[in-house]
Amino acid sequence: MTTMRQAFVNTVNEEIDSDPRIAVVTAVISSNEFPRQNERVVDVGIREQTMVGVAGGLALAGLRPVVHSYAPFLVERPYEQIKLDIGHQDVGAVFVSIGASYDDPAWGRTHQSPGDVALFDTLPGWTVHVPGHPDEVTPLLRQALKDDNRVYVRLSLHENAQAYPVGEGFTALRHGKRGVVLAVGPMLDRVMKAVESENADVTVLYAATVRPFDSDGLLKAVRDTDHADVMVVEPYLEGTSSHLISEALQLIPHRVRCIGVKRHAELRNYGTAEDHDAAHDLDVVGLGSAVRSFFRG
Repeated sequence: MTTMRQAFVNTVNEEIDSDPRIAVVTAVISSNEFPRQNERVVDVGIREQTMVGVAGGLALAGLRPVVHSYAPFLVERPYEQIKLDIGHQDVGAVFVSIGASYDDPAWGRTHQSPGDVALFDTLPGWTVHVPGHPDEVTPLLRQALKDDNRVYVRLSLHENAQAYPVGEGFTALRHGKRGVVLAVGPMLDRVMKAVESENADVTVLYAATVRPFDSDGLLKAVRDTDHADVMVVEPYLEGTSSHLISEALQLIPHRVRCIGVKRHAELRNYGTAEDHDAAHDLDVVGLGSAVRSFFRG
């Protein structure tokens, strides 16, 4: 089965042959996945800050750089270069990460980045995609490669059983009257199982694109229910989207429950990704408990 990472590699390799603007910049990770004979494929070695600086220069020269690495090496380590060399210079690039919050926990905390989307929230003008299936990666990426804006695509080893139409805006997959659950990317299947296990009368919205935030879509879904109660389930730092939910519903008295990687739980023991999910209540059992307490409490 094709993974999100492989879908990304395949799409970029197809597009780089036909679009002379596209350039790929890596820092060792995945460098062998792209045609080395192409002068628009640049590997800078283990120098993540340089990787982003080079991408900024390529963008200033009129190219469309694709920058790729594990999320902590792509976002956290070179954050200042993203802020200055991309954002402050007002140039575009496509940043594509793997590893998500803790896809490869055997590597330890160095390869974990639950705070990546929250960091991009501190910088204006970024589009953020969090696909939940490999088949969602290609259409999101093809559009990103055609544009000139700043895009972050967050890939994961975890995925839903099926793909859904992607683009800006949330997709309603279930309708109910007790409130709204917003499921982001790979969290959808777990959210649906939790909601069904609790027989919760709620609307479920699916988001593969979280920035820009579909405020109108959320507001409409809330107005179609009898209770302005919103639960957001994100596969990264809990509360990352809470400020946007509050802005969308500022004229309506409402309650919000944020589920994600816990802010006050630094896990220092090794384990599987599933162990991490359970520790953060991001498995079906934990989500079911949250649904039960929030929508029936």
